Amino acid sequence: MTVIEILALLALGGLAGFINVLSAGGSMLTLPLLMFLGLPPQVANGTNRVAITLQSITAVGTFHRMGHGNLIVSLHLAVPAVLGSLLGAWVATWVADAVFEVVLVMAMIGASVFMLLPQPKLDTSPLTPERLGPVIYLAMFLIGVYGGFIQVGVGALFLVVLYRMLKIDLRQVNVFKVSIVLLYTLPALLIFAINDQVLWGMGLTLALGNITGAFIAARVNLSEKGAQWVKWLTLVMVAAILVRLIVY
Repeated sequence: MTVIEILALLALGGLAGFINVLSAGGSMLTLPLLMFLGLPPQVANGTNRVAITLQSITAVGTFHRMGHGNLIVSLHLAVPAVLGSLLGAWVATWVADAVFEVVLVMAMIGASVFMLLPQPKLDTSPLTPERLGPVIYLAMFLIGVYGGFIQVGVGALFLVVLYRMLKIDLRQVNVFKVSIVLLYTLPALLIFAINDQVLWGMGLTLALGNITGAFIAARVNLSEKGAQWVKWLTLVMVAAILVRLIVY
């Protein structure tokens, strides 16, 4: 890696870690970055999981020390997501580059559109295992399949299931999200590693940035105005990346 490549990985990784913990969309920045640096799509996809794993460990540990989280409910939600992730990651290791790039562009556009939609104001309540059912478990399995395959924009799917369907507050959505992502990313990373689709040097460099961003984000109580700034900054960068992916 050159100095410029290292700085790019650290800077964009830091921004992605911050965004991933507080909302969604970090992988819309990091996955294309790895591809722009010359990695084949499958290798970029696998390498990105190193950063996601270590970022998630940081966020989960920070939330735990702050007294947030519910291990029992997280495990209930994570089991179907882990099973789905194994399937999604396995498919991602052999899918054609052209197909993966089309899916990436579509995922980035879909996630960007979702970010533009206003979040409804809902009456929320704590989540307990009794509130879970077959529909939620199926939804978590499908999120796992998608997250195992590409990860880009998966936070938007968590907002749909945890906030809109289960109606838990956004702080707890973020807590559950990082816990579940950690649990389903570990087996996905193993599958990519077994298939020699992980570049550990780049992954760990990117992870250093992600960890820093996630560490800061887990301690920040971002105002509504601040959240809007983060969202629009992400969308501007994603738009530029989409142009690069589509045109070139």
